[in-house]
This record gives sequence, structure tokens and C-alpha cells, in this order.
Amino acid sequence: MGSKATPLIPFQGTTGAQSSPTLVAADHSLLELDSELDALLDQIQDEIEERGEASAEAMERFQVFCQAMDVKIDRIGRFLRIMETRAEYCKKESARYAARAKRAQNKIERTESMVLYYLASHDLKKIESHEFTLKRNKNFQDSVVITQPDSIPDDLRRFEAKIDGPLWLDVIDALPKKLAEPLAASVKSSEPSNSAIKQHVANGGVVEGASVKRGYHLRIE
Repeated sequence: MGSKATPLIPFQGTTGAQSSPTLVAADHSLLELDSELDALLDQIQDEIEERGEASAEAMERFQVFCQAMDVKIDRIGRFLRIMETRAEYCKKESARYAARAKRAQNKIERTESMVLYYLASHDLKKIESHEFTLKRNKNFQDSVVITQPDSIPDDLRRFEAKIDGPLWLDVIDALPKKLAEPLAASVKSSEPSNSAIKQHVANGGVVEGASVKRGYHLRIE
């Protein structure tokens, strides 16, 4: 008769508190439970071959670990659902706060523009109160002012494209005419490139629908 298999995970009988499937599931990982069940199946098979039946202790242990596996899977499932719900909530909150931040930034820019216009129209450099001084300072570099985005030529735009792998590999290898159309269709969006426009104007070029000039920013002291 072969020797009795040694359990991988310490275990007490049903009279012991630690035999509870809930506690076993809490104290051991999914992989540990799975490994113990495999070992128990081998032990039960050996006992049946050697004795004609499995021992009560092995069957009891096997039952508890099967139940612990169910408890563990339930816990993992509930945890994943909770995390999915939390992740989705955070995404929505992130989008909501991003929208609020954008609205707030727009309000800031509109207010600053109003104050800058007031200062410029009254030929003032600053206005003061008991708490703040609002100053009209010239920017350190030129800014691009886009008045007609659709008028900006393609060579002065920045493109964002979403391209499938096979098409991308074909483009890298070569760009025959038959790929020109699907490549153009893959463009996700495009927008004027401020750096390209600045460089074009600096080289003496003219861009319809855009201008480059040194603006002002509002400083709060």
C-alpha cells in the first residue's frame, strides 16, 4: 500500500473552524486552490486503486476545496464587476470634469480677452484694485491666429490617421497608386499646424486664412 499523500495546503477536519470553505477561499489564491484540487484528485484515485475506495478524510477535504473554489470564483466575479463599474464611473467622471475644465478655461479666456481689450482701447498697461493688478504684457513669441481653418493648405496641417497593420506595412514597403486612396480614407482628422505656419510665414510666405502676430497675455499679481 502506498504512502498517504501530503496535502499541499494545511487543513483541519470539519470540527475545526479553518475547514470552512469561506475561510479556505479567503486564505488561498485561485492557483493554490486549483493545485490542491489536482493533488486531491490524484490522492483519491490512488486510494481507490489501492483500497477500493477513497478515504473519508480525502473526500471531505475534496468537497471543502470544491466549495472553496466556488466561493473564490464568486468573489473574483463580484470583484471584477465592481471594478468594471468603478472604472466606467471614473471614465464618465473624467469626461465630465474635462468638459467642466474646458468650460472654465473658455470663461477665463473670454474674461482675459475682455480685460485686454479694455486696456488696449484705453491705452493702459495695467489697472489696479486693493487686491490685484491686471497688466497687459506682450507675449514672448508670436501666436498663430486661425480665422479660416478650411483654407489652410495640406502642407501646413498636422494629420492624425488610424491605419490597419497590413496597410501600414504595405505603405512602409512601398506606396503604389492603389494604396493612395485607402491611405487617404484612413485619415482620422487634420488640423492646421502652428509650427509649420510660423515657419512658412518666417520664410516670407503668405497663408490664406491664418496670420502670425505677437499677442498679449494677462498677468495677475
